[in-house]
Amino acid sequence: MQTQGVLAGRSIMITGASSGIGAAAARLFAAEGAGVVLMARRERELHTLVDEITAAGGRAAAAVGDVTVPADTDRAVALAVETFGKLDGAFNNAGWGTLGGPLHEVLQADFDRMMDVNVRGVWNCLRSQLPVMMSFGGGSVVNTSSTAGRFATGAAAPYVAAKHAVAGLTKAAAAEYGGYGIRVNALMVGVTRTELIEGVLRDTPVREKDLVTRAVQRRLADPVEVARAALWLCSDHSSFVTGGEIPVEGGALAT
Repeated sequence: MQTQGVLAGRSIMITGASSGIGAAAARLFAAEGAGVVLMARRERELHTLVDEITAAGGRAAAAVGDVTVPADTDRAVALAVETFGKLDGAFNNAGWGTLGGPLHEVLQADFDRMMDVNVRGVWNCLRSQLPVMMSFGGGSVVNTSSTAGRFATGAAAPYVAAKHAVAGLTKAAAAEYGGYGIRVNALMVGVTRTELIEGVLRDTPVREKDLVTRAVQRRLADPVEVARAALWLCSDHSSFVTGGEIPVEGGALAT
């Protein structure tokens, strides 16, 4: 076990961990001493990341699964306890969305997927994680919301609705579980260079300028910049922060 780092000795579950923000968080959290249970649907990418972390001296385990399936989130939490002896924290980061388009033209299948992954996925994770954290005397949960959880960003309307819901779930959970020593916060994330966004920009490079227009810093976030905020919230450095909506968006919410 690593004895140094702000998460030394902790056990943290990370969803959406096979790429982007989740993968960046997996590397960062492990480097800061945490044992990480990584959950995502893509088995090959997940195991490759686990091998990378362990080769670097970190501790990691793969929980291949889908956050929309309660049995899968239960299994990931059980793996954390089985492998690392407890569950101290979680970064519920898995999400999915599409850009723009009129509400009435959004496909029903896309609506269902956005609500399932972004809302039901966080709901399933919280229902699996919170009772276990209670049994171990507390913990810290970070949910990935978005600037779309505050205003209409130009993303599809169901995505905006879903990220507002994530913010609401976060506040409710923080209020209900604070007495058990559990902190729950959300990251209000701006546009980040994830696989999804990179795919959009390959098809329409001109969109990058549009995506950063509202941000003060006029650029996309690197995944590790978001991961650093999640690290802080999972650590004792944020011990008096709960129910918060922490902006990681280059100033988009300031304008």
